[in-house]
Amino acid sequence: MKEKYTAFITSEKRIFRINAGEVWKYRDLISLFVARNLKTRYKQTILGPLWFIIQPLLTTFIFTVVFGYIANLSTGGAPKFLFYLAGNVPWLFFSACVTQTSSTFLNNARMFGKVYFPRLVVPVSTVITCGVNFLIQFGLFLIIDVIFLVNGAVAITWYAALLPVLVLELGILGMGVGITVSALTVKYRDLQVLVSFGVQLWMYLSPVVYSVSSIQNETLRTLVMINPVSPIIEIMRAGWLGAGATSWLFFGISWAITLLIAFFGIAIFNRVEKNFMDNI
Repeated sequence: MKEKYTAFITSEKRIFRINAGEVWKYRDLISLFVARNLKTRYKQTILGPLWFIIQPLLTTFIFTVVFGYIANLSTGGAPKFLFYLAGNVPWLFFSACVTQTSSTFLNNARMFGKVYFPRLVVPVSTVITCGVNFLIQFGLFLIIDVIFLVNGAVAITWYAALLPVLVLELGILGMGVGITVSALTVKYRDLQVLVSFGVQLWMYLSPVVYSVSSIQNETLRTLVMINPVSPIIEIMRAGWLGAGATSWLFFGISWAITLLIAFFGIAIFNRVEKNFMDNI
């Protein structure tokens, strides 16, 4: 009688293999990690989960005062506070994905050295946790958006239906960048120090605090739109505010860059995973 095998042990692992099926088998572990992340993040804070709402409100208020009133940057006719909130909410999701997945190997070295599970489970659970935070913050944005909509200050267009696609792309892009940095920091620790600075610089290269339509130089405008985050924010504003520069060409380029970064990130992540315990 021919024996049936339920598991296969191999000595080699292709660096370009995602193995989504194996990650899916550990979906229970992913849900446990997500619950742990949500509980421990604000466990010893006074306001707890309220920080999910306070953070975008405070940063948006600062953006409104500094860039909206002091610098007097154009918002394309959209209400200033809502304009900056529409850019800030997706940006906070993306930046959280990058910064939190960038320390995957360093923060989980002890656990990785004791038990086996697909290492991609950790960054995937981190992105899902950030997605939960995004849903809460987007709920806040939606309430304020409806208030302005009733007053006739904004308009919701069919681009709003692209929200799940935009969130998916931001999650993939953030994880791709994050796991790339995580893999490189195993050997080059100083890269971890540069993550927060790099993310902050990336924000100013994205139309979070300004509108792409306000950029007069065509070459500079094109360079800004090549940034994969820029079309996402612009479509977000076009959908929920009725203001924003949309281009299917740049949105397609954005997805191409996102998939390329994710592909490279998973490849280098899989390669470092094999022997990172010798370098950690």
